Amino acid sequence: MSDKPSDDSSSASGLPDDVWEQFIRDTERDIRSSAPKEPSARARMVTERLRDQDARGEQPPGWRTGPAGQGANRRAARRRKVWAVLGVTVAAALVVVALKPSLLPGDPFGNGSQAAEASPLPDETAKPTAAPGASDPETPTLDRPFAGSPALRWADGEDGIVLPEAKAVGAVSADRVEEALKLTKKLLVGANLDPKTVRGARPAAALSVLDPKQPELLDDLDTGLGSPSREHDPVTLFSRFDPDEVRPAGDVIKTRGRMTFKKGTQGGVAVRADYTFVYPVVRADGPPEVARTIVRRVLDVELADPARYKVTPGRLLLVEYDQEIGNSACDVYDGYLHPGFPSSRSEGPDPSGPATDPYDRSKELDHGDGGNCGTVTRT
Repeated sequence: MSDKPSDDSSSASGLPDDVWEQFIRDTERDIRSSAPKEPSARARMVTERLRDQDARGEQPPGWRTGPAGQGANRRAARRRKVWAVLGVTVAAALVVVALKPSLLPGDPFGNGSQAAEASPLPDETAKPTAAPGASDPETPTLDRPFAGSPALRWADGEDGIVLPEAKAVGAVSADRVEEALKLTKKLLVGANLDPKTVRGARPAAALSVLDPKQPELLDDLDTGLGSPSREHDPVTLFSRFDPDEVRPAGDVIKTRGRMTFKKGTQGGVAVRADYTFVYPVVRADGPPEVARTIVRRVLDVELADPARYKVTPGRLLLVEYDQEIGNSACDVYDGYLHPGFPSSRSEGPDPSGPATDPYDRSKELDHGDGGNCGTVTRT
């Protein structure tokens, strides 16, 4: 390149000579500074050694990421590539997070403010084959009344009573089957989940589902609710606690079970309901110590054909009912459940029967002779 332009070029450009010379000097300086430089002999040796160590998997500590394992190194390398692209955006986001860390999803800093509970179980559609596995030995609290219990993963209240798909049974239409299933759920809810019932009030909603043309049954239930005794004990059908003794620990009762149906014996559809309810409670006037009572109920009901039998349309016949109660005082027949708290012994005599797992829904209910009070392996 000529240091000075020709007369023609100078006149064409219209630039003075001193300006053109300054342009030439700046251009040559920029070209020299941007030209690739040959690395020194030491630089070539270091580069070659590191390349060989990388090939042998002998990356030295402190190189790129520090003394972490190879898996972390690879993640860090990829993370840095993303960071290079998103650096400006992420840097701005970090300022916001520093001012308000709650914007991050979950609980990334482990402060427990949003502790994740165990994932819920799918609905029970068949008889379980075994008892639930062991849970972490956690002490229940008012904030987490189901801690340490398999029921932690169960559904809440009515959500745990999932009706099966209604299908015709013989001459009984699918609509009649659906009616029977809904009435059975109403009975279960009124007897075991209604807040008034659980707090010891008369279970009016549950009683309204039962056919009044079963006079002996309703008379027995009324007797038990008014004058409870061993022969007429309302807790065999209703979950009731003495409000002067305990109060619910929160608003949630855990529920798990299933419902099945078949052709009935009185021209209708027969429904079997097998459900377990878990009640966390605290003393009414004591320390906030949480105890849990577990009640499993098995009901056999039938929606009979009013055209063939003397029954009330839209009401259920209660054919049979059974229960198993875990963590309630034995030989106390005052119409209430009486949970035992860890810090004190429950009322009544020492248990003499076998130990059972109240969460084991894989077994049939053990009727025994009704004379022995057993123990529970967990609550």
